Amino acid sequence: MSKVWFVTGSSRGLGREFVTAALSRGDRVAATARNASDLDDLAAAYGDAVLALEMDVTDRAAVFAAVARAAGHFGRLDVVVNNAGYAQIGAVEELTEGELREQMETNLFGAVWVVQAALPHLREQRSGHIVQLSSAAGVIAMPLGGAYHASKWALEGLNEALAGEVAGFGIKVTIVEPGGFATRNGKNPDPLANGHMARTDPAYDELRRRIGAVAGRQPAGDPSAAARALLKLVDSDAPPLRVLFGQGFYPMVRQAYADRLKTWDDWQELSVEAHGE
Repeated sequence: MSKVWFVTGSSRGLGREFVTAALSRGDRVAATARNASDLDDLAAAYGDAVLALEMDVTDRAAVFAAVARAAGHFGRLDVVVNNAGYAQIGAVEELTEGELREQMETNLFGAVWVVQAALPHLREQRSGHIVQLSSAAGVIAMPLGGAYHASKWALEGLNEALAGEVAGFGIKVTIVEPGGFATRNGKNPDPLANGHMARTDPAYDELRRRIGAVAGRQPAGDPSAAARALLKLVDSDAPPLRVLFGQGFYPMVRQAYADRLKTWDDWQELSVEAHGE
């Protein structure tokens, strides 16, 4: 059976690839973007199979209205893809309150509003699949990405809890953790060039130089391949809670988890001491 999708951040990047892949195989998609005109080409190519919706994920009322319209238009929702987001770059000391709050408003709260709006429809039909786009940055952290990491780590915990809450309603949850993909002119985005930059403090210039020398140099994945992988994921009867997309970060993630386990083991004596009598 064909599926009905609701996808945020559909104007470009992986979101656009996901929408196109779903439509190309005969599924129907409610595609959202902050500017609906960015979706005109999809409507022209796929006609009634696509519902283009103008929506800013930070506007809770607009999110609820868009989800309700999509569910009413298509009669159901099968796959909800939380894809909208951006990267705020800057050392923790450099971040303004506004920059940090705006990062969380989009990446975290925006995703929460979509989930809250969709769940009543999914619970009523006793089925559905929520796909949360996190990042390799949701399981490892690097300097100058504190705000972005904070938003993605929060999403990881939120969706893991969500998975346990909704499993009894027949709803699946998967956290997709992409590495670098060639989403900008065929290149792997350089976060120091393409992210939202905080006002720089010269104290961190040398760190920025070192990070900049390696940023965006990891092997860039093919966005269309990621879209094909997502189709297999949502068609699976038993999808995973977490899955990495791409190859570049897997060794780093493995090492990060090994290091954490070793640290907890090395300091286990102090951990027991902290428990007291």
